[in-house]
Amino acid sequence: MASAKRAPKKKKPAEPERFLIREVQPRDLEGLYGLSRHLNSVNFPHDRRVLKQLITKARRSFAGQEKDLGQSQYMFVLEGAESGRIVGTSMVFAQHGSSEAPHIFFDVFQDERYSTTLDRHFTHTTLRLGFNYSGPTEIGALVVHPDCRALGLGKPLSFVRFLFMAMYRERFREEVIAELMPPLTSDGRSRLWEHLGRRFTGLSYQEADKLSHTNKEFIVSLFPQAIHATLLPDDVAELIGQVGEDTKGVKKMLESVGFRYSWRIDPFDGGPHFHAATDDISLVRNSDQFRVAKEVVSAEEEQALLTRHPARGLSRYIVGVGNPKGSTRFRALVVGAQEDGDELRLSMQARKILKVRTHHELWAVPF
Repeated sequence: MASAKRAPKKKKPAEPERFLIREVQPRDLEGLYGLSRHLNSVNFPHDRRVLKQLITKARRSFAGQEKDLGQSQYMFVLEGAESGRIVGTSMVFAQHGSSEAPHIFFDVFQDERYSTTLDRHFTHTTLRLGFNYSGPTEIGALVVHPDCRALGLGKPLSFVRFLFMAMYRERFREEVIAELMPPLTSDGRSRLWEHLGRRFTGLSYQEADKLSHTNKEFIVSLFPQAIHATLLPDDVAELIGQVGEDTKGVKKMLESVGFRYSWRIDPFDGGPHFHAATDDISLVRNSDQFRVAKEVVSAEEEQALLTRHPARGLSRYIVGVGNPKGSTRFRALVVGAQEDGDELRLSMQARKILKVRTHHELWAVPF
């Protein structure tokens, strides 16, 4: 009698790849160059030469070798823990504004006028040029590869910067700003620049943007000190302080941790500046130092939490590890973990990715 065939064992579904956030390395240049075509901003241009310079400066900053806040900047990369693929980046500039390259902006305020003769009252939105030579800390250059944007990686890649600020608070200023991208035309032009900046500089938006990477003197010399937005077409004036569709998620994310519109805009494109006192940012305030507990959490429970399913006793954290003597001085990971006094229980997989052992020190913030 023929024996019954056994049903083939079902394959266990592959777990989704984990993503490590770490400091940038020289080997990341090509990955960053590929990412830069999806942003190509002043802070993160699609230019290998400039990106190489950014990497070098970031390496010095992470190592604590750059003592001038005006020259200190930190670049984080988001890397597939298994594939090694670079799928995102974000940056922190310790101080935006120096004597060589001031922080330049337009203050937005309301100028009220009244005529007793005509009994008429007008309120004009007015832009006034301002400068700051020892400005605030700035966050910027947040980009996630389009293929990975649906994975929810933008929030931890943005928020990790505040955990890092808490870990190295003395390296940053008392205020943090973010310059958000405004609505642009389909071909990447700024309508505000076309009606304002071009008329005072004779440059296209792209030409002015490129020149400002290395020299901002022309803005100081040629821009008007103040201008009434009333003189602009109504549909252009309405763009002042607005964010583009692709930036609305970033705006909401920043507002959730304490940022507010500062009534300042970028002089190039009218993009709004959002700001917060560094110590009032919830992620800085709620960051704390722990040691790695001897006990571990199970991989199954952690994976359940990370995929938005209940896991008793676990909470979601961004965990950061500083290693001033290592080749990689900062590593961070989103984990499902459990607090136990001044210790934090991690999964074995999280320990492996973060390269930590029992009693190692780390920082964590729930989010």
